[in-house]
Amino acid sequence: MKMTKKAIALSLGLVVMGSAAFAQSLADAKKAMDAEQYQKATSMLKALVKSSAKAENFFNLGDVYLRRDYLDSARAAFTQGVTADPKSPLNYVGLGHADLIANNPSSAKTNFDKAIEVASKKDQTPYLYIGKAYLTLAKPDFTAALPNLQKADELDISDKDPETFLALGDYYAMQKKNSEALQKYMMALSINQNLNRATVQMGRMYKENRAFVEAETELKNVVTTDANYGPAYRELAELYMQWANQEPQNFAAKAADALANYKKYLELTDNSYESRLRYAQFLFYAKDFPTLEKETSELAAMNMEGASKLVIARLRGYSAYENKNYPQSLQYMKEFFAAVKDTSRIISDDYLYLGKAQMQAKDDSSALKNIMKSVTMDSTKVEALADVAQSFYDAKNYRMAASTYETVNRLNPKGKGAGYNLFNEGRAAYFYYGEGYAKKTNPSKGILVKADTAFARLSRQSPGTIESYLWRARVNNYLDDGANQTGAKLPYYQQYLDSAEARVAKKFSPAPSPKTMIEAYNNIAGFAYYKEDKEKAKLYWEKALVIDPANALALEGIKSLTAPAPKVPVKRK
Repeated sequence: MKMTKKAIALSLGLVVMGSAAFAQSLADAKKAMDAEQYQKATSMLKALVKSSAKAENFFNLGDVYLRRDYLDSARAAFTQGVTADPKSPLNYVGLGHADLIANNPSSAKTNFDKAIEVASKKDQTPYLYIGKAYLTLAKPDFTAALPNLQKADELDISDKDPETFLALGDYYAMQKKNSEALQKYMMALSINQNLNRATVQMGRMYKENRAFVEAETELKNVVTTDANYGPAYRELAELYMQWANQEPQNFAAKAADALANYKKYLELTDNSYESRLRYAQFLFYAKDFPTLEKETSELAAMNMEGASKLVIARLRGYSAYENKNYPQSLQYMKEFFAAVKDTSRIISDDYLYLGKAQMQAKDDSSALKNIMKSVTMDSTKVEALADVAQSFYDAKNYRMAASTYETVNRLNPKGKGAGYNLFNEGRAAYFYYGEGYAKKTNPSKGILVKADTAFARLSRQSPGTIESYLWRARVNNYLDDGANQTGAKLPYYQQYLDSAEARVAKKFSPAPSPKTMIEAYNNIAGFAYYKEDKEKAKLYWEKALVIDPANALALEGIKSLTAPAPKVPVKRK
């Protein structure tokens, strides 16, 4: 039957319209995937494979399953795609990608080789997706990725596919080769200026190199162009959080910006369990612990299994502690450790929060053990160990306080609170020795040597901390104990007085303690009297009496100047 021109035109129009409708539907699904709306994309692709069992539909369905870590579902989709069209290469690539994730590289190569075998010699797509598969691994295989991406670029003679340049940009950016990455991203954008992911990747690259202003500019350009593109808000959130940590003075404002952008990301994407889990981790970094405790409670009610369950248990313990719910924190952390089967999943913060919760429960020995494990894994956690040392010190357990502070000062010689930690190490050792001395247990003078070393380090690091000289004098008073005293304490008492008198003269605030100045005067005078230097003894006792005219020791000393000098040294402290 002959067809009229009008009928032919109409039938062609229907074909074009039908193709456009299908293409638009697949394009919508891809757009949803790119925007990280994975649940939405999954639903769309499931509908597509039912209405049109095309190999490309199955491949994209499998791809979205891989992105959601549903490996078995992905394999099933790719296998159906191969059945639907054995000569289409992409589902073989998908199967190979699944093999890589399952740590089966030999099977992956077989599937990749099959994809190339069935593909047209001029088809760059299998090479592109093979290269991308190697890049998306937890540990990207750059060596395997590059030749495939280069082959894809070679076959795309007219440079029509921006995805190839986008993948090459990712290849270089992941290796911190910024100039090469930027060039590829710009080439991708020259083909499609609305390729949001290229601009987002550029923003991420700037962020990772701490070029925060440039990163913010790129990412804000995306949300200005497309206010509904979720990944841009996620990267803005990550940017502001990193920025906050680099600028402690602006932490609160930047952290608030970070959380606002992450909430926007959740609104625009699926608000899936995986996204909410990342949001919970984000709340921890942003130090929004009340919201974190609420969010993790809701996530725990979903009864997820595996690694996700462990992350939630961990964050519940962390947030409960930070919200001062210490018994609950200890319970959560114990539950976390009881549930861990693979100890490689334990991180330093896990031991840290368990130890801190135990410390609040007054279980100092267990706290010390677990916080030491945390510090062994990550030396930056040493500040928590200082808290344990302080706890021992406050409880007058000077032996444990001294040894714990010694560890803190070895690991954190110039960090936060270093001067205070040295001061307390020296004092704890001094008091520990004093306890033994009082009980006549013959304590080792090595304890005093450690105390003196701590105070000496403090005086070098902080010359303005004049108390270090005072305590060195006290320590050396013990070290010089015996029948033939050498006056080892004198230089330190004098150093203390030189600084203290200068501060008094300049009306320094806070003023040195009158009590400790009298201590120094009396000790110097007492030793001078022992050495029969009555003139010096009189001078220093009189200085003590200027501060305290009723000081009994100085009055007694002045009175004794007319008496014979003693044959045995008198201890003055």
